[in-house]
Amino acid sequence: MALIELQNIRKSFPDGENKLNNVLRNVDLSIKKGEFVAIKGASGAGKSTLLNILGTLLTPDNGSYLLNGTEMTAPSTNYSQIRNKEIGFVFQDHRLMPQFTALENILLPTLAYRAEASQAEIDYARQLMEITNISSVANQYPHTLSGGEASRVAVCRALIMKPLLVLADEPTGQLDAENAQNIAKLLDEINNKLNTTIIMVTHSDETSAVAHRILMLKNGILE
Repeated sequence: MALIELQNIRKSFPDGENKLNNVLRNVDLSIKKGEFVAIKGASGAGKSTLLNILGTLLTPDNGSYLLNGTEMTAPSTNYSQIRNKEIGFVFQDHRLMPQFTALENILLPTLAYRAEASQAEIDYARQLMEITNISSVANQYPHTLSGGEASRVAVCRALIMKPLLVLADEPTGQLDAENAQNIAKLLDEINNKLNTTIIMVTHSDETSAVAHRILMLKNGILE
């Protein structure tokens, strides 16, 4: 069964001269549960726009987006709840909160609707830290972490709600070659161990090589 079905997705933005820049043009995409898909393209090709639509951060101008059988473009869609429970995000700049420890950063999504995490959630966070080999930094603050450690904390945070889908936006863009390859391999390991569906946008041939399928976005058209 397909986890994601995009049909005829279009998105345009004003270009400042009373014209529209057609960023996405009639994009169709089907992704099965458990797939790891990389989307490549040059800067400005529309990769982040597509990822933001998949993450319900942007609404397409036209088309249909089904996530696990539910239409994401319907007016009644509760986007904030879907983002919290069904979709995990891994950003290029990590976006860790400096006032919280690594473990507390991982648990932040669990606090969207209540004051504290459950013991089961804390145990799962520690399990994720074991899988990603960062148990030793649980009580450290972001400014004391290496780039690779911060990236792994961000991956754990994306997984803490056991989401259907993880979206990774240039997750290795700020890392050196060795750490970039380590994070790419980590995402592959997470996909294999937890069967989490992952969509990653990247410009890197080395990073995209770990994916099951590589798609190209060029001039707003997905190939």
